[in-house]
Amino acid sequence: MRIATWNVNSIRTRVERTVDWMVREDVDVLAMQEIKCKPEQFPHEAFEAAGYELAIHGLNQWNGVAVASRAPIEDVQVEFPGMPGFLKGHEGPDLPKEARALGATIDGVRVWSLYVPNGRSLDDPHYTYKLDWLAALREYTRTETAAHPTRPFALMGDFNIVPFDHDNGDPTVIEGVTTHVSPAEREAFFALEGAGVTDVVRPLVPEGFTYWDYKQLRFPRNEGLRIDFILGSEAFAHAVTGASIHRNERKGTAPSDHVPVLVDLDLGGDDDDFDRPMFL
Repeated sequence: MRIATWNVNSIRTRVERTVDWMVREDVDVLAMQEIKCKPEQFPHEAFEAAGYELAIHGLNQWNGVAVASRAPIEDVQVEFPGMPGFLKGHEGPDLPKEARALGATIDGVRVWSLYVPNGRSLDDPHYTYKLDWLAALREYTRTETAAHPTRPFALMGDFNIVPFDHDNGDPTVIEGVTTHVSPAEREAFFALEGAGVTDVVRPLVPEGFTYWDYKQLRFPRNEGLRIDFILGSEAFAHAVTGASIHRNERKGTAPSDHVPVLVDLDLGGDDDDFDRPMFL
């Protein structure tokens, strides 16, 4: 199975680029973020003509996540347990949930397309919301990986976190000044790894950014960030046979500011292999 994640930054604007890349790269499953549309506005026809079925969660022109798959999509969820909501200027347990998470099972692999809140600034309520959102995701991940240890499970998407200094090439992203690199955000990212998933791309692709701001010639200067990840359970990680970051998709006419991240899985192994140590 060839599986990928891509923050497409408006699927209606970039549907041709997205489907063309999927067909060209022979992608079986794509997790998309920032689709920026409701399900009825999504360009179904182009995906269906290329042989993909869809699961879509979008509420308005902001946020939105989706999964496209050549194989049947089952057990769709549009939020994970404990996921908090957000409404600026309001507090409480019943705030509206944003379209930031979609889970689906494809050929026995459980995947989540995730668009982690940005945080906006260190003193913004959205930053607290981001940390709360990640804490809830951590607890859900811990529960799922413990309950289904042999099922391949992956969190995929735009995490809006730069885990290490070498993942940051943007001179305007500064610890203590901006989000994405604060100690609390990084701790939240590593806590996910402690909850039963690991970055399955970094061991195979140790360098490379996945996002470049449209402003200030960030892409020509290669002043990017690595914020798009595929975090897999032990069963998922053991199935990974290759990985790639598709930098060229940031080039050309009207690109997204993110590029796809892709892994290849060999799902034909014996379940007993999941008992061996992980060397990642």
